[in-house]
Amino acid sequence: MSSITLIGTGNMARAIGTLAVAGGNTVEVMGRDQAKADDLAKALGGGTTTGEWGAVPAGDIVITALLYAGVVPVVAEYGDALAGKVIVDISNPFNATFDGLAHSEQTSVAKEAAKVAPANASVVKAFNTIFRNVLENGRPGVFLAGDNSQAKASVAAFIESLGLRPLDVGGLKMAHWLEGMGLVTMGLAGNGVGHWDFALGVDEFAS
Repeated sequence: MSSITLIGTGNMARAIGTLAVAGGNTVEVMGRDQAKADDLAKALGGGTTTGEWGAVPAGDIVITALLYAGVVPVVAEYGDALAGKVIVDISNPFNATFDGLAHSEQTSVAKEAAKVAPANASVVKAFNTIFRNVLENGRPGVFLAGDNSQAKASVAAFIESLGLRPLDVGGLKMAHWLEGMGLVTMGLAGNGVGHWDFALGVDEFAS
C-alpha cells in the first residue's frame, strides 16, 4: 500500500482520500486552514493524520488537490519540503467559458509544476479526466503521464489500490493532452452525453 499526502481540503481531496483509506493506504491531509484539514482527516478516518502547511509531507506521494491556479505557487512554496516526493497534479486549467485551456502554449500545469519542484522530485499528471461523482461512485480508468517510470509505477500501484485501472499515456509532455481530454469530458457533459455520470476510458478488442 502507499503513503500519500493530500494538499487541499476540497471535494476531490475528500473523494480520493476516501478511496485511499478504503484501499488500506496511509493518508495525511494538509491545508492552509488547519481546522478544515483536521475536519477532513476526522471524516476520512482510518488513522488519517494532518500535517502543518509547508512542512515536509509524510506521504511518498503528494497529491495537490487544488484549483489549477494554486498548484504551481504551492509547489514553489513547499520547495525543498517536496524533495524526493512524487507530486501528482490532478487539476484542469479550463478557461472561463470551459471551451479552451487557460494557458495558450503547449504546456500543462504539471509541466510548469515540474519546473519549480525540487530536482529530485517527480511530477505525474493523473485523475484530471474524472468527475468527482464518478470517482465516488464508479470504477473509471485513470489516465496518467510523467517522465519518471518509477514515479509512474508508484502512482499506478496507488491507483490500483483504489480499485481503479491506471492507463499510462507516456511522458509529462502528454499532460497537455490529458488536460485537453478534461475539456472533452466537459464538452460531452454539456452536449452529447448530457450529464456528469460518465468517464472516458479504453475498450480493448481482440484482433
